Amino acid sequence: MTEPLILALPSKGRLKEQCAEWLASAGYQLKASERGYTATLEGLAGVSVQLLSASSIAAALDNGEAHLGVTGEDLLRERGEDIDDRVHLIRPLGFGRADVVVAAPKAWIDVDTMADVDEVAHDFLARTGGRLRVATKYFVMTRSYFAQHGIVDYRIVHSAGATEGAPAAGQAELIVDITTTGATLEANGLKILSDGVILKSEANLAASRRARWTQTHLKSAASIINIEEVESLRAALAGHF
Repeated sequence: MTEPLILALPSKGRLKEQCAEWLASAGYQLKASERGYTATLEGLAGVSVQLLSASSIAAALDNGEAHLGVTGEDLLRERGEDIDDRVHLIRPLGFGRADVVVAAPKAWIDVDTMADVDEVAHDFLARTGGRLRVATKYFVMTRSYFAQHGIVDYRIVHSAGATEGAPAAGQAELIVDITTTGATLEANGLKILSDGVILKSEANLAASRRARWTQTHLKSAASIINIEEVESLRAALAGHF
């Protein structure tokens, strides 16, 4: 007997509600189990829904533990620059938008670009003997983006809490974080660099290239995605069948 197609969806909050609305528009009602860890799609057999955190969904897709999933592109990109070899992005869903940005103190009136940051980093190292600190949870994207701009005189400080508060607390000079409106950055005396948008992220429906796919799984997926997306997915999964 073929195992069901595993669809990983956010377990709580606005993202869960938006996923339910998206599926309802396709004619399927999301019905969570009593304990809330799993769910079913009424009207669609052969699909098992797992309710997970957004970061756990990204990991499940990367590791092949789910066939399909809905999570932020930022969380997928943070899994590694080669994530496209392991996860196929099917479609942005139009919700869960958040930009990954580089932000500096507004008091740095002469700093507006990544090139300015490079100069500041050189000066900081010469003046203090230490490297400019960048607080973030996005290690992979930060390293990649700073490398693209030739910036090497910095070090990443892991942000365990509210990243936007790190400069005011004296824990870092810059931050890389997500923002939707920029209001929280503004409230903390920070500004987004003019060329500091690393990724314009939103929730994506994605497929794992590492999962064990069958033609039955692909047929189940075709109930959720359109014909063009099915063909794109089939090409991405070449060699699985």
